[in-house]
Amino acid sequence: MADTRIEVNCATGEVTEIPLTPAEIAERDQMAAQAAVDAATKLQAEQAKADAKLSAQAKLQALGLSGDEIAAITQ
Repeated sequence: MADTRIEVNCATGEVTEIPLTPAEIAERDQMAAQAAVDAATKLQAEQAKADAKLSAQAKLQALGLSGDEIAAITQ
């Protein structure tokens, strides 16, 4: 990522490229790290839910339900 930000003066149309301060860079890096953690957590939760659904369907099938019956009660 570029270590600059762009500011546009809407009244004049002037575009200014301003270097980020160390605090802004640190904040950007912290936000990027948190976004990566959040994405991994979401992916893990979705995978756990999919695994639980497959497990439940396998258990229903072991009880003798047909694929159509399982689909009817899980959809």
